[in-house]
Amino acid sequence: MSDTYFTHTQDQLKQLARDVLGYAKAQGGTDCAVEISEGSGLSVSVRKSQIETIEQNKDKGMGVTVFIGQRRGNASTSDFSPAALKATVEAAYNIARFTADDDCAGLADADQMEMAPRDLQLFYPWEIATAEAVALAQRAEAAAFAVDPRVTNSEGAGVHVQQSHFVAANSRGFIGGYPFSRHTLSVAPIAGKGAKMQRDDWYSSVRDAAKMSSPEQIGRYAAERALARLNARSIDTRNCPVLFEAPLAAGLLGAFVQATSGGALYRKSSFLLDSLGKQVLPAHVQIYEDPHVIGGVGSAPFDEEGVRTVQRDVVKDGVVQGYFLSTYSARKLGMKTTGNAGGSHNLSLTSSLTQPADDFAGMLRKMGTGLLVTELMGQGTNYVTGDYSRGAAGYWVENGVIQYPVEEITIAGNMKDMLAQIVAVGNDVLVRGTKQTGSILIENMVVAGS
Repeated sequence: MSDTYFTHTQDQLKQLARDVLGYAKAQGGTDCAVEISEGSGLSVSVRKSQIETIEQNKDKGMGVTVFIGQRRGNASTSDFSPAALKATVEAAYNIARFTADDDCAGLADADQMEMAPRDLQLFYPWEIATAEAVALAQRAEAAAFAVDPRVTNSEGAGVHVQQSHFVAANSRGFIGGYPFSRHTLSVAPIAGKGAKMQRDDWYSSVRDAAKMSSPEQIGRYAAERALARLNARSIDTRNCPVLFEAPLAAGLLGAFVQATSGGALYRKSSFLLDSLGKQVLPAHVQIYEDPHVIGGVGSAPFDEEGVRTVQRDVVKDGVVQGYFLSTYSARKLGMKTTGNAGGSHNLSLTSSLTQPADDFAGMLRKMGTGLLVTELMGQGTNYVTGDYSRGAAGYWVENGVIQYPVEEITIAGNMKDMLAQIVAVGNDVLVRGTKQTGSILIENMVVAGS
């Protein structure tokens, strides 16, 4: 079915990949890896019901890495003609000729390759006309305006539709590929007037449009979030518990991934150096990776190098069980690849202490008095030291009840301490990209205000 949506079929892409491998061998390369992809998409945006942009994309590309021993060169092209493919291989070969030897360069071992990839059902094409996409965005924005007269403006609403497919292959016998899709509907309303305006947003991003939240749900919730931020104030500097709303809690999980990724580890630019087998999070916290979730946004049967992906405990009872390694970074560390070339796959952070009552309201009650954070600004994480300082906005909470919105504050701490001080994880679970978690309660942080 997928072949009807693209100019080339999967079989045609596979043949092109085999051709490239043949060109590399004829050129004199000792090893070669190639990826060939093709995709198309539609993006529309509206603001105050008027169309702002309509964009359609149709793209294709081939990237090749040629090895001469342990020297490598890369090149790419968007031209699939035999002459262009040969010229691109030759360019990669010539780059490799003048590159220094690298002990860790090279393809993964053949026994690590996924030779029989599973179909994880990642392709759900959305046959939507431009006018229909515009109408969906307009409905989301209209729903936001309809919530309250104090919703006075909008940064717009948008629909993004994308469907692509690819084939990857290498000279160790691996060849595989599949089609995939990703569709998004978003809206960003503004509440209030003049200097007291507040904005917020919400979106739904899925592989299968049938599972997308309705435009009305997205618009209403985005408006409610913006309205709740009206009449925000600053607070005095203090130390207190901090509850990260689920969308932001996924960012904490992302920080852990970055700190335990091979590139940061072998460069010694991580606050979690040598953390394998050590207690980094509380004993009640687990992090699990499942690349094989059917239809999952972060699902993949193999990584960018063709290495098979595996289900695994990344953190068990707070103890780090594994890093996120590609073949190159694994060799740098004297380890084996974990099938994470290109990143993590469907990570979930959970707590054995989480109870049915620990929904969002339950997490506020559990915090008692402290700061609920719903927005972060800036890139204030030093991954070498773990020092963390971000501009923030949210709500001050007393006795488990939100009292008033807060803005113009900074929250600060150290990531190592923050991970160790996770008191609770909510069951208000949200998926954001490849990561899934509920809200996360940190025992104590510095909140700098007026």
